[in-house]
Amino acid sequence: MAEPSAFRRDLEAAVNARHSRLNPFTERWVKGELTRAQLGAWAAQHYQYVGQFPRWCARVYADCPYPDARDFLLENIIEEESGTKHVDLLIRFAEACGVSRAEVESTPQIPTTRALTAWCYEMSHKPFYEAAAGLLVGLESQVPGIYKRNLPPLTTHYGFNDREIEFFAIHIEADEVHGERGYEIVEHACTTPEMKARAVEAVRQATEMRWQYMTGLHRTYVLKEDA
Repeated sequence: MAEPSAFRRDLEAAVNARHSRLNPFTERWVKGELTRAQLGAWAAQHYQYVGQFPRWCARVYADCPYPDARDFLLENIIEEESGTKHVDLLIRFAEACGVSRAEVESTPQIPTTRALTAWCYEMSHKPFYEAAAGLLVGLESQVPGIYKRNLPPLTTHYGFNDREIEFFAIHIEADEVHGERGYEIVEHACTTPEMKARAVEAVRQATEMRWQYMTGLHRTYVLKEDA
């Protein structure tokens, strides 16, 4: 295997510097310290975020100059939106936590969720390479690392069955592929030092926004503070 480029290492360092797998909310989750109501609150807020992700990807797709990258983005969108939609699997989990579909769909965003979704909308309108760095590398590549920690305790500590937690299992596998492909796309698209610097900054912002989103969940639903 070829040695990773310096740019790839910079992208990875930006992700790992603020990876949400280590957020206090994740730690509480992994230790089995959350209630089903708190997990349901997470699902309702997460729906407000991931439910919009295919549309942001579609905006990036529209500006993508590379046919192979467009193919990947289109596959990503179709995977999320066709058949049993991934958000429907998330709602299935929410229902297992005691939160109805109607409650999930009508849940107001807490401020940090709103901040993350607003940032994603703005990022999707940036130049292609920058948007891909923020959304695919900064956000999507984090998912397997987070869910690999979140998934096991859902059965061992919280007592969910495999059908109720399918949302997490699917995203561990799918987003490992998506995250790696995102790195490849960004490496290919960034051809100047300035583009590389802007891409790394987009990743840094993405990881910070996701961290603050998770921290807002912890403060609101665990510590009972204002987000």
